[in-house]
Amino acid sequence: MRAIAGGPRKWQNRAYLTGFCLGFALLAFTVLPVGEWFHAKGSMNTGHGKLACAACHKNAPGSFRQQIQANLRHALGRREGPAPFFGRLPVGNADCMACHERPNDRHPVYRFLEPRFSQAREKLRPHQCVSCHAEHQGRRVTLAETGYCVNCHKDTRLKKDPIDVSHADLIAGKQWDSCLGCHDFHGNHIMQTEKSVDKRTPTEKIRAYFDGGPSPYGTTLHYKAKQDGQDG
Repeated sequence: MRAIAGGPRKWQNRAYLTGFCLGFALLAFTVLPVGEWFHAKGSMNTGHGKLACAACHKNAPGSFRQQIQANLRHALGRREGPAPFFGRLPVGNADCMACHERPNDRHPVYRFLEPRFSQAREKLRPHQCVSCHAEHQGRRVTLAETGYCVNCHKDTRLKKDPIDVSHADLIAGKQWDSCLGCHDFHGNHIMQTEKSVDKRTPTEKIRAYFDGGPSPYGTTLHYKAKQDGQDG
């Protein structure tokens, strides 16, 4: 019987080397920027498609090895909470504000910290950007409902109401889905507000806008978001 060239030890070493190279290549692929999509939770939301992970996720403390160790300790019940994987921290308000903060925002997050908005904070958490704009869901606005204005405006009264059906009547009729038909929440679109309730933007178009569709409020903006926190 003819012996295999190099013997079983040589083939065993080749198998080890091949496994090591494949493992190293896979690890490099998941850690290097080219493999970012591999460990992203989902599709980027509307307008964020060209952003790199580092544009929103700051570097987490510790080395990659230490983060793996911390998560293993958490899995074994020897650490209270998990550590960030892949060296990035979760996104917070400050990360969003680096690109989107502007002086004329109608609903800036800091306003919702006032005591009178405690009920809204409990139900809607509007003081957290990700409550309405959770990332990696491939949409613009991830909040499911469109009638959320009720949480703060159910006692609204206007001395000189400019529309043909008064706000008081709309509130009495609980027509909260009609609010966004005339009002852009952050007030960033330069638009002419309708004075007839019947001419407001239908809720279906608002929902399509939430899903990433064209803006029913027009395309001219008061403010253009910065790119990666830089002026743009």
